[in-house]
Amino acid sequence: MSRAWDRFRQSGSMFGFSTGRGRSGGDVELLGRGSSTHTVRLGRVQPQAPTHRTIYCNDRDSNLPVRFKGNSISTTKYNVLTFLPKGLFEQFRRVANLYFLMISILSTTPISPVHPITNVVPLSLVLFVSLVKEAFEDWKRLLNDRVINNTPVDVLQNEKWESIPWRKLQVGDIIKVRQDGFFPADLLFLASTNPDGICYIETSNLDGETNLKIRKALERTWDYLLPEKAAEFKGEIECEQPNNSLYTFTGNLLIQNQTLPLSPNQLLLRGCSLRNTEYIVGSVIFTGHETKVMMNAMNVPSKRSTLERKLDKLILTLFGVLFFMCVIGAIGSGIFINVNETYLALNGRVEQQFNPNNRFVVAILTMFTLLTLYSTIIPISLYVSIEMIKFIQSTQFINKDLHMYHIETDTPALARTSNLNEELGQVEYIFSDKTGTLTRNLMEFFKCSIDGEMYGTGVTEIERGAATRDGLNIAETKPSSTAIHEKGFNFDDPKIMRGAWRNEHNPSACKEFFRCLAICHTVLPEGDLSPEKIIYQAASPDEAALVTAAKNFGFFFYRRTPTMIMVRESHIEKMGKIQDISYEILNVLEFNSTRKRQSVICRYPNGRLVLYCKGADTVIYERLVDGNHNIKRVTREHLEQFGSSGLRTLCLAYKELSNELYGSWNEKFIQAKSSLRDREKKLDEVAELIENELILIGCTAIEDKLQEGVPSCIETLSRAGIKIWMLTGDKMETAINIAYACNLINNSMKQFTISSETNAIRAIEDRGDQVEIARYVRDSVKHDLERCLQEAERSQKDIPRTKMALIIDGKCLMFALESNLRGKLLRLSLDCNSVVCCRVSPLQKAQVTSLVKKGAKKITLSIGDGANDVSMIQAAHVGVGISGLEGMQAVMASDFSIAQFCFLSDLLLVHGRWAYLRLCKVITYFFYKNLTFTLTQFWFTFQTGFSGQRFYDDWFQSLFNVIFTALPVIILGLFDKDVSASLSKRYPELYLEGIKNMFFKWRVVGVWAFFSVYQSLIFYYFTSAASTNGLNSSGKIFGLWDVSTMAFTCVVVTANVRLLMECNSVTRWHYVSVGGSILSWFVFIFIYSGIMTTFDRQENIYFVIYVLMSTLYFYLTLLLVPIVALLGDFTYKGLQRWFSPYDFQIVQEIHRHEQDYSRRNELLEVTNHLTPDEARSYAISQLPRERSKHTGFAFDSPGYESFFASQHGIFAPHKAWDVARRASTRTNITNS
Repeated sequence: MSRAWDRFRQSGSMFGFSTGRGRSGGDVELLGRGSSTHTVRLGRVQPQAPTHRTIYCNDRDSNLPVRFKGNSISTTKYNVLTFLPKGLFEQFRRVANLYFLMISILSTTPISPVHPITNVVPLSLVLFVSLVKEAFEDWKRLLNDRVINNTPVDVLQNEKWESIPWRKLQVGDIIKVRQDGFFPADLLFLASTNPDGICYIETSNLDGETNLKIRKALERTWDYLLPEKAAEFKGEIECEQPNNSLYTFTGNLLIQNQTLPLSPNQLLLRGCSLRNTEYIVGSVIFTGHETKVMMNAMNVPSKRSTLERKLDKLILTLFGVLFFMCVIGAIGSGIFINVNETYLALNGRVEQQFNPNNRFVVAILTMFTLLTLYSTIIPISLYVSIEMIKFIQSTQFINKDLHMYHIETDTPALARTSNLNEELGQVEYIFSDKTGTLTRNLMEFFKCSIDGEMYGTGVTEIERGAATRDGLNIAETKPSSTAIHEKGFNFDDPKIMRGAWRNEHNPSACKEFFRCLAICHTVLPEGDLSPEKIIYQAASPDEAALVTAAKNFGFFFYRRTPTMIMVRESHIEKMGKIQDISYEILNVLEFNSTRKRQSVICRYPNGRLVLYCKGADTVIYERLVDGNHNIKRVTREHLEQFGSSGLRTLCLAYKELSNELYGSWNEKFIQAKSSLRDREKKLDEVAELIENELILIGCTAIEDKLQEGVPSCIETLSRAGIKIWMLTGDKMETAINIAYACNLINNSMKQFTISSETNAIRAIEDRGDQVEIARYVRDSVKHDLERCLQEAERSQKDIPRTKMALIIDGKCLMFALESNLRGKLLRLSLDCNSVVCCRVSPLQKAQVTSLVKKGAKKITLSIGDGANDVSMIQAAHVGVGISGLEGMQAVMASDFSIAQFCFLSDLLLVHGRWAYLRLCKVITYFFYKNLTFTLTQFWFTFQTGFSGQRFYDDWFQSLFNVIFTALPVIILGLFDKDVSASLSKRYPELYLEGIKNMFFKWRVVGVWAFFSVYQSLIFYYFTSAASTNGLNSSGKIFGLWDVSTMAFTCVVVTANVRLLMECNSVTRWHYVSVGGSILSWFVFIFIYSGIMTTFDRQENIYFVIYVLMSTLYFYLTLLLVPIVALLGDFTYKGLQRWFSPYDFQIVQEIHRHEQDYSRRNELLEVTNHLTPDEARSYAISQLPRERSKHTGFAFDSPGYESFFASQHGIFAPHKAWDVARRASTRTNITNS
């Protein structure tokens, strides 16, 4: 069953997302291998019907008139009837396929000079392969659907549980779900075998999180557990219409004249599983495609790479060339047709196509004739070849790269789409989250401030880095005897450890501080209830760290029920004594990214009512009671100091409540909770009524260390010409220090800071006039942007150019993104090498990404690990998800996923760069060979009076792309390698060639086109001219089909050998593919010309190859024509390499004598039978040790001597033709 769900999850049909650390927003694109593309819209509820839904529980007859949808689901794209029409429609949405369909239709008309098979066969092969792929993927979806739909579930019928398949489930049914079972539909939770009506669920199929979540049934329904009792349940549910919002639900349960409000705490979603509970009983609310998780499965357009869009322009250019060639032929035909040319016999009745009395009709019909004749100029197999190459690159190279495999978490890299491989080789801007992306997301309680007193003696990595920058050295300090270091807690201060806080001047404040940590949370305890063995299941690592801190301070939270929290507290007065205290939890005001705080209202055993609140300092300070200015000031200073140390901070506060105040407020809370409309908004408004006049207790400081290898990775990417922006919700001080620690910012940079945390802005904020605050901050941001722009322009004139960095907070960014200031922000940002945006919301992250993507037209990449990064990931050209501790939200929205930020250097500089280089060569080579082949036919047209006579046999034209030149170009796209992976990272400046698009410019296309024209002239005129004096063995001169077969043989040989010249590295697969393609032509022509059929077109080629090979003409032509044709390419490549080398060619020459054992052949097979270390060792032992032989190094020149010598610190005088001087103006590689 679990495996079935895993397969179903991979199909992209059951995903959802959790808010993690209060993260939300954005559309989440889901791409699973072999599945359709899906999306999840976070925080956006789909439009609902104006009325609510009424469900009669345990009463199928009453629900029958409504005709609720069944519980059967289908994730297939097609069925038996729609497969062909819908599948063909999808294929013909591609312009190239539509073009060849039109050509195939034209080839069936009398004006076509070629047999229909010439165009129908290639088109049919392409369509067949594509449709088989679609059918196979859809068949897998169908099998998964059948497994899911036929899973059994217990349904209440006639006072007993009956097992039926999921597909037969109906709305209103009462069902039982056992432990570890999956919920078959969206259920109203009625009863549980656990005490107090609670159950534990795992939502990994929705958001990837494995931490358990608690759900609580209404107390009124706890008794409906046994079938006899459950049969008596006849409630009526009024709830919202089906929608796709995973984390909201509004409804009421009407039972025995009582109206009870329902919330997400009573909702069990399809796809979740039951844990640590024997079984639960629930009532079906939403079924099948109306369940929330299924409504999140929506088709969206997939991303297209920049190279693919440029390819469209090249195809359009080829259309233009084709049209131009046809127009020339049409005009020539209209001029050539002349009744005076008696040998044409045009005096009698002739076809309209050759009627000299109507030259316009002749020209038009000839144009259509030539359109079919020259159709091969558009490479029909190009798209199929590119898709195949990209797919293998993703599945075999990226997914199985050991250098992007994380042993600790057993996580390999994963390409969730193969559409964007080459886009990885052209990224210029990276937008990165901080927590969990640059840092480890392993939170440790490190320091705190209580009642104005700072505690904690540790020194963070950031503090050490800052001291090093200032030339100071921080000595290592030995931990005290009271220090404790465990997961989530790394704190040392004898003043408050092991009960010493009782001796402080503020023990009551310490007590409130620790109780707030132990009570104000949503953590679930698991396992042994001893302090040493207990496991805390938390929604975020921060919360787990805070509860762990409370435990180590003597306030041990060990049990939770829906209404109670049990804490084992150290005795307040007596050292060493403990007491178990139960706190009644009356209300929980949950944390989200808008509120930025969480509150709990609890009742002490003595009846005391207290509200505990924790949240961001900006939010808490706005809600503090007047007075205590000294503590506020000191705590703010401590917050800034913690931020400067790179620590994450939270403020803690509390408020005493009277019974009267709480009673009146709770009535409003219940009323808001029962509302069917705008429930979340009303709950937030009610929370504002009580979350005020808080008393500040102190603040916490949690350390999140940098991931391994982040600083060096960022430095490498910067050298590659990539600009990195950090977008985080943390404080400015924390963000700046993390940026320093990871080499994003350094002291040599000129820094521009735009902050709302200035004394002037604080003074305005103290007045409380929101309109005045907004106006003043907007004007301040405008002034700062103009000032920074002026300074940036002056700095750009410096020699050498000063590097710059911009730091801006979320409040200022909100105004800077307005339409009148957006342009100034963009200009300033693009001038900077690094940008740090702090205190930003998920929406602002996406807005900043879109600003650079659309405003600057640069290729962008976003990388993050949580739900608040989803919108940013989708806004960029390429989205990369970190599979970290925050669930799989970012991964499921991403195009590529990796386990560590440092793997980004391999993904971009190695795989991305190689993919870009290879695909550029594949596309330009396709362009070259098809243009060359078509132009030989074009030159022949001039000697046939523009009549449309074909030069090649129909089968030659049909199989040229799909057989005789198909495999070598795929091998080129898979195995070509200019430099090794290690050299790609050693010389990251090589990546600049991709950013500048050096290999797919119009200049490059123009060079290929020039040599296509040159070679086509050689093929046609050399073979035809050489044949004029040639005689076969019977003494006859060579005819048209002899010459065309000879020319086609030269084209096939030359095109394949030309590909070898383009390869930077040649393996046995290159030899096999090129040799096999040439051999396939000879095998085909030997068989084809040896067969005689009744078809007239077959007679043309009968015995041609045997006649040709019996003459010296064949062998001389086969030897000399390809040599002469390739001489121009050979000369050009030699001169280009000598006098204007690319950067990678210089690196090749530097390391030409080094052996290259290709590490990129290291593949990883992740199995369940081996430990990660064993799997790695086994994979390495199985690696093929094939040596790659670099080619193209024959163009040695004395001019390289000084370049090589400088690499080894040896002086050599420059020569007049020294290419090093030319290269030095184009690259800084030699300095690396």
